[in-house]
Amino acid sequence: MVELDLHGPVATITLADEAHRNVLSRDTLGALHAALDTIEHDPRVRVVVLTNRGRVFCAGADLAADAGGADAEGPGAGLANLLARVRRSPTIFVGRIAGHCVAGGVGLAAVMDISLALDTAQFAFSEVRVGVAPAIISVVCLPKMRAGDAREAFLRGRRFAAADAARLGLINAALPADELDAELDAVLDDLLAGEPTALGVAKALTYDVADRSFDDALAAATATSVELFARDAAREGMAAFLEKRAASWVRHWPPERPSA
Repeated sequence: MVELDLHGPVATITLADEAHRNVLSRDTLGALHAALDTIEHDPRVRVVVLTNRGRVFCAGADLAADAGGADAEGPGAGLANLLARVRRSPTIFVGRIAGHCVAGGVGLAAVMDISLALDTAQFAFSEVRVGVAPAIISVVCLPKMRAGDAREAFLRGRRFAAADAARLGLINAALPADELDAELDAVLDDLLAGEPTALGVAKALTYDVADRSFDDALAAATATSVELFARDAAREGMAAFLEKRAASWVRHWPPERPSA
């Protein structure tokens, strides 16, 4: 139901339970957490790609199990912990959304640091139509959306196109099938040109600065900058720039690409 492929600095997690539309069952959430455990213990991994098999990226909660009382807690705790792990991880997560994205699936797409979707994929906050609300995923979706857009999407529960998901800020781009993987390769190539620790700090800044007052943010950012400039990695990066060479950490993607 979940496949993990480790390829040097890039790990790919594939939601592969096509028969059940990649729902967030207890087993699937457990497998996703197990995949993250493996990745966190592999120092080679710098970027994680989350993608899917089949026409559906993720259909959200396992309604059959929840309706039958098979899981008294529902998918809530497992999903909340998964979103928190991705959000807090210094590793960069990229979504390759190759299918429809519903309810909790939208939360998975939104929590990615960068998300690319097929332009034929449809999205929906469908929770209200089954008597619940997009509570947990609102924590990762609302910061990306204007209040009025979020209110309409949450309340109407209707499907909308991937291009509209990009307009709403839930994903970064909606692409035709013949362009999706080329753009993914370009994103991965860019990310592997960044120094790993610096990438993690840059990711954290996009969340932390907005949560502070101006004065607190400026003080914290200044301290962070001083720490980064004092690192050996910064000296290496600046030397590489001045010497017109690639820094020691640069890797190319796809791996077959010749070095510059």
